[in-house]
Amino acid sequence: MGKNEFLTPKAIANRIKAKGLQKLRWYCQMCQKQCRDENGFKCHCMSESHQRQMQIFGQNPDRIVDGYSEEFESTFLDHMKRSHRFSRIAATVAYNEYIADRHHVHMNSTKWLSLTEFVKHLGRTGKCKVDETPKGWFITYIDRDSETLFKDRMKNKRIKADLAEDEKKEREIMKQIERAEQLMPIAENEGEGEDEDEERAEEKELPGGKVAFALGGGLSKPGGVGGSGKERGEGPRVVFEDVVEGEKAKKRTKYGDGNAAVKSALEDMIKEDEKVKERHNRKDYWLCEGIVVKVMSQKLAEKGYYKKKGVVKKVIEKYVGEIEMLDTKHVLRVDQAELETVIPQIGGLVKIVNGAYRGMNARLLSINTDKYCAKVQIEKGLYDGRVLQAVDYEDICKLA
Repeated sequence: MGKNEFLTPKAIANRIKAKGLQKLRWYCQMCQKQCRDENGFKCHCMSESHQRQMQIFGQNPDRIVDGYSEEFESTFLDHMKRSHRFSRIAATVAYNEYIADRHHVHMNSTKWLSLTEFVKHLGRTGKCKVDETPKGWFITYIDRDSETLFKDRMKNKRIKADLAEDEKKEREIMKQIERAEQLMPIAENEGEGEDEDEERAEEKELPGGKVAFALGGGLSKPGGVGGSGKERGEGPRVVFEDVVEGEKAKKRTKYGDGNAAVKSALEDMIKEDEKVKERHNRKDYWLCEGIVVKVMSQKLAEKGYYKKKGVVKKVIEKYVGEIEMLDTKHVLRVDQAELETVIPQIGGLVKIVNGAYRGMNARLLSINTDKYCAKVQIEKGLYDGRVLQAVDYEDICKLA
């Protein structure tokens, strides 16, 4: 049996070693040959077959490099489409998954010298959404298939229809609230008017003295002790006033209960409206432009940004913000998980960044440090003047 025949231990060991990934510096893309060490790569470069391939490369190097670049890009995007079609993933993770196949086109044979340049190229050409964070570059595959685009259009259409329906319901609820508020003073005025009419009618009947209850036990017998005219005149008046006061008390109780019922119905409608808006407006992202946030990233502590404040200038993919630091004017890209909302002094303006009244501006009225909530009053818009009693610190943020 020869030295390097198929079933010799040496040949088997060589095949086992060749299965895994080897060092990129010892790979020849033109010959598609992987060498295990520097000596093997040197011997390969001196071989006749490699020299012929290099002559072919020397005749048109740009065309060959462009061909490798196109093949590398297409296979990388195919991998993204299969494995991470709808997810946002770190570029290094996707690249390590791609090069796990040892027969892939290597990056050192393309026109991109580093993964960062390749990622930027994908962002410029619109094939992927690219954003830079303190944790590195992140990419999201953009699916441009006709079926996917049609589904996206239908989804957006349904979302718009739902939003229009929600706005319609909100307008109806607001109209009901306005009608209830208008009916409250009318009910009070009607109650007062009926009381006055009854008082006038009873006062007209008083001088006749022929009302049955006016002849009751307030009068003494003729010639009896203490039966003066003054006492006989005061009896009907006292009885009459007691009856009138009792009727007034009944009327006040009646209309007072009506007003309380109207107010209770009004409060129930407002609470139901807030519950509907809370379900639709409560999101897992809260960043928006124009608010002041605090950087809480431990990785940025060495550079002096830890617990420093900045203004959100731009929001990228809902979860990442471009922060302009207030003291140094440096611009950072930070994930919202490493940011914190800022509470201003009492009387300052805030933006409601999450919850039922998301996106509205308000003024801070007071702070409850025990329950970590605040009392704010909405300024401008449909709910102008409405006071929110207990808003969590995480749901409001200082306006720049």
